[in-house]
Amino acid sequence: MNPLIDNLGLIAQALGTTLMMAVIAGVGSIVLGVLVTVARVSPIPILRAAAFAYVQFFINVPLLALLLLAVFALPDAGILLPLTPTAIIVLTVYEAAYVAEAVRSGVNTVGVGQVEASRALGLTLGQSLRYVVIPQALRAVVQPIGNVMIALAMNTALAAAVGVVELTATVNKINLVAAQPILIFSGAGLIYMAIALVIGLSAGWVERKVAIVR
Repeated sequence: MNPLIDNLGLIAQALGTTLMMAVIAGVGSIVLGVLVTVARVSPIPILRAAAFAYVQFFINVPLLALLLLAVFALPDAGILLPLTPTAIIVLTVYEAAYVAEAVRSGVNTVGVGQVEASRALGLTLGQSLRYVVIPQALRAVVQPIGNVMIALAMNTALAAAVGVVELTATVNKINLVAAQPILIFSGAGLIYMAIALVIGLSAGWVERKVAIVR
């Protein structure tokens, strides 16, 4: 008997949880990452310093440590959240730091002359960022952001360590009963590989569609 086929329903449910976490955290990290980038390029020193500190903190602290801290320390502080939303929040703020770095590299591709031209037309700094700089920056870094989304999808597996019943946790439970680790974990690896391929191909398609012709 094939334990993967026998437990297809459980695996499909767990995969749904994994994909839900990846999608919500992915959208959230892109939005938050863009906001952090705006803060990093703003003329306000305190915003730049706060954004820099944010990025450095989350890039240099392991995700698993953040998950453990959120799950076990926040309840002691009186903040009680279900496991899955907690993991999604941690994934969002963690990956947003990498998105911010990617978008900042895209901002550096926008010519200074375009910013000066937008200011000459009467746009405020906020309007210049919103209508001129950030749109071009995002178009220039579609593939790097896609790579961050792939890493995020893979990082959802770490949520199993804090009790979230996602794909990795489910296949591990199946293996404890079936004791066929090569078959079971190879199957899970293929699922994760399929997710990564879909994200990578989608990012490549979007990149071609929005490519800036210079």
